[in-house]
Amino acid sequence: MLNESITFFTATLPLSELRGAIPLAILKFGFNPYKAFVLGVLGNILPILPLLFGLEKISEYLSRKFYWFNKFFSWLFERTRIKHTEHFACWKNWALFMFVAIPLPLTGAYSGVAAAFVFGISKTHAFWSIVLGVLAAGLIVTGMTVFGENIFKYLFLL
Repeated sequence: MLNESITFFTATLPLSELRGAIPLAILKFGFNPYKAFVLGVLGNILPILPLLFGLEKISEYLSRKFYWFNKFFSWLFERTRIKHTEHFACWKNWALFMFVAIPLPLTGAYSGVAAAFVFGISKTHAFWSIVLGVLAAGLIVTGMTVFGENIFKYLFLL
C-alpha cells in the first residue's frame, strides 16, 4: 500500500506528474502497466479542479497585495497572449489538450491549468481538455516505459 501511495502522490507533484510516477511504479515497484497507469492518472487529475478555481483567486489576491506582482504578471500574461494567441484562438480546447498530452518537460496538468488561465479558457472546457490530455499522456508514458523496459531486457539480458 505504501508503494501505491508513493506512486499516487508522485503523480500529484508539479515536476514529476505522470512522467515520473508511471516509470517509478513500473520499473521500481514492479506494478503492472494498468495499475501504474490508473494510479498515475488519478494522482495527476486530483489537483486540476483546485488549481483551476484557485489560481484566479490567488492571482487576484497577490495582485492587490503586491504592486510588483501585479506589474510583472500583467506584463507576462500580456506578452504570452500576444505571442501565442493565434495558436489558441481557434484551437483553444484542442491546443490545450495537445499541450497537456505531449509528455515533455514543462507540459502537463499544472502547465495546462496555467495556460487555460492565461488564455481565458472556460473552466469546464479547460477541465475536460486537461483530463483528456492527462489520459493521453498517461498512455504515451506507459507505452514508452513498457517498450523501453522490454528493449532494455532484450538487448542486455540475452
